[in-house]
Amino acid sequence: MYDARSRYLADTVATVGSERLLTMLYDRMLLDVERAEAAQRAGDRVEGTAQLTHAQEILSELIASLDVDSWDGGPGLMSIYTFLLSELIEASTTADPDRTAACRGIIEPLREAWHGAADAVARTAAPAPPPAMTSTEALMGELGVG
Repeated sequence: MYDARSRYLADTVATVGSERLLTMLYDRMLLDVERAEAAQRAGDRVEGTAQLTHAQEILSELIASLDVDSWDGGPGLMSIYTFLLSELIEASTTADPDRTAACRGIIEPLREAWHGAADAVARTAAPAPPPAMTSTEALMGELGVG
């Protein structure tokens, strides 16, 4: 069934810029890891595994889309991603909430950094407001002069 929430989410993802899509992926990955940790601490291995599996899928997409040659930090970020993927898998197979929490500790600062970068891109991409008109210019415009 295709409900209004699903439609809204699909429309949002389809129309958002690439920098915002990246932050949305990080937001969801962090949420998945937080939910997994809570489930593991509650003894719900099935739910913890399901949440970590979704986080792994997001991370796999980030790995697949990362062009390591496009910037100096690419290889380092790829190393972080592959380490994190390995840790998420291990946290899932062992149902270890402390290992899951350690993964959260890696994701949180990355998420914040990407949010900061997306905000900077949005600020530079936003059109500058038009310069304010003087009262003389406004009057001339109203009169059809100029």
